[in-house]
Amino acid sequence: MALSRIWSAFILISILVAVFKFSACGEKQIFSSMVVGKKGDSVQVQISPVALADPAKVGALDSNGVVGAGTAKTRIQVANGIVDTCKDAVTLCLELIGMLALFMGFMSIAERAGGINLLSRIIGPFFSKLFPEVPKGHPAMGHMIMNFSANLLGLDNAATPFGLKAMQSLQELNPQKEVASNAQIMFLCLHAAGFNIIPVSVIAIRAAQHASDPTDVFLPCMIVTFVGTMTAMFIVSFRQQIKLLQPVIIGWVLGISSIVALIVWYITTLDANGVQFFSSVLSNGLILLVFLLIVLGGIYKKIDIFDAFIDGAKNGFETAVRIIPYLVGILVAVSMLRTSGTFDAVIDGIKSFFAYLGADTRFVDGLPTALIRPLSGGAARGMMVSTMIANGPDSFASRLSGIFQGASDTTFYVVAVYFGAVSIKNTRYAIGSMLLADLAGVITSIILAYIFFGNLS
Repeated sequence: MALSRIWSAFILISILVAVFKFSACGEKQIFSSMVVGKKGDSVQVQISPVALADPAKVGALDSNGVVGAGTAKTRIQVANGIVDTCKDAVTLCLELIGMLALFMGFMSIAERAGGINLLSRIIGPFFSKLFPEVPKGHPAMGHMIMNFSANLLGLDNAATPFGLKAMQSLQELNPQKEVASNAQIMFLCLHAAGFNIIPVSVIAIRAAQHASDPTDVFLPCMIVTFVGTMTAMFIVSFRQQIKLLQPVIIGWVLGISSIVALIVWYITTLDANGVQFFSSVLSNGLILLVFLLIVLGGIYKKIDIFDAFIDGAKNGFETAVRIIPYLVGILVAVSMLRTSGTFDAVIDGIKSFFAYLGADTRFVDGLPTALIRPLSGGAARGMMVSTMIANGPDSFASRLSGIFQGASDTTFYVVAVYFGAVSIKNTRYAIGSMLLADLAGVITSIILAYIFFGNLS
């Protein structure tokens, strides 16, 4: 029900804002922009007499991408309309088919060879405390640790198939098939927090934009994702009455923290090229190592490796097709928020509020990435690039935007895809917990940005 209310609110608010802009602000093309418009289109905007009488209002429009003079101005559309967004959602799912088929095929080999059960036994003592409803040695434990490991190293392509497999395994234990179980909520909240050592994509984008030190945001990103993950764990544990002050949990958290600290220390000894090389070798090398171990395990157990791969790959295809309706729904709602101007209005309101309080408003220029991040990873990436182009790659706002981009996963995308893959309709308190963890990440990002880069102009 939570997702239903939020989705409905997105649609209703977007349409109401569009009606207001059409009637009061003179944006006669806004309805067609929302439905059939394309990202990058030039849209003519007729400025109302009220706005023309107040130069400050016209100036505000100019700062938001409206250019020109007189009563007719041009606005550049920031997102595709509803029609093209539906196509984008289906295209995204089609692109997922190959990756899901590949990784789920290898997961199937690992299951038949007993590799998943081995992972379950290794991680079982820790996970059994966080997931008390999951039986000891259940394959879901292995699937979840594969997902968390992929997230840890920034392997987005691998994390999604592993995560979907984990949700399917947990669904087998779920007595109410349309209601999210405690274990599914805990897993998805930890996954969405996205604990990550090296934000590979952020570093790559900063390098492409010619930042003086593309890797300078990696340490803040790692700290933020750690804070977000711990926040998610505390919130869900409180709701599920799980005691965290247990020797096993404390030991594992301290152990993981120590390993991360050693990796961070090593990375700090490298230059920018060294960090990119290390992250590339670590990320891609891990994928190949996993494939190697799985195949060797299948050979050792004398199973029909290719037959196992095909069975798993079929499941990947079916999963990709099954999530299409959920993804269409979420992406269309996000598109309407952006094309109606609702999102820009929220940003302007926040900036005006902090300016009125006399606070430092530099962080607001990087805030669009944080606000769009729970809705769309691609849109957030675009926001980050836009911030870097507008303010320069070495500006405070651009660095903060990079931290936001590397700080967490896309909450509503995760909810739509993962719960949609197992036909969960009642998400209970999952979305609220994820958004609170996102908020903790946003606040931590801003604080760290001022600590690390506060002396920048």
